[in-house]
Formats: sequence, structure tokens, C-alpha cells
Amino acid sequence: MLLVAWSVTEVIRYSYYALGLFGAVPFFLTWMRYTFFIVLYPLGVTGELLTLFGCLPEVAEKKYYTIEMPNPANMGFSFYAVLIGSALFYLPGFPQLYLYMFAQRKKVLFVEAAKKKQ
Repeated sequence: MLLVAWSVTEVIRYSYYALGLFGAVPFFLTWMRYTFFIVLYPLGVTGELLTLFGCLPEVAEKKYYTIEMPNPANMGFSFYAVLIGSALFYLPGFPQLYLYMFAQRKKVLFVEAAKKKQ
């Protein structure tokens, strides 16, 4: 799920950028760039979170990248806590970015449609 969403997104995005260098972006590619995110962005976020939550038990058990006290630096670090914190950033981050993309879509596609009519 995650890999499909990222792959499709990147093919569209970099095709758009490459053709943009030559000033030859067709409308259908612009439309794809500013429309496919409606499905691909939630799909990608879901895949990221499922992957993150899927690895939590192993990270907790094996304590990857974790520094426990006491140690010479007298500090601790929990990679497990960082992963949980990362997941919590999706709560405010996802809606904000998703709504921003809708605003960009409206700005770009309606300007493109107006240009085509003239």
C-alpha cells in the first residue's frame, strides 16, 4: 500500500517537473498531479502508520537505537518513544497538509481551466 502510493506519486510528480523544465506540461498531467493525491495521500499515510505500528513490538523488545541509564553520558534515549511521537505528529499534520493540497488544487486547476477556455 505504502509503496504503491509513493511510486505512483513520484512518477507523476517528477514527470510533471521534468516536462515543466521545457514548458511542456500537458493538462492531463497537471490534473493528475493535483487530483491523485486525494486517494494516494491517505493511502500513503495509512501505509506509513501501519508500518510504524507494525514495527513497535520489535523495537520495544529489542530496544533498537535505545540508550538506557546509567551510562557515561548520563542520558537516556528511547527510539520507541520517538516512533510514538512521530505517529502523533500525523494528527495535526495530515489534515493541515491534505487541506493545503486541496487549496493548491483549486488554485492551479481552476487557473488552468480558465486559460484553456480563453
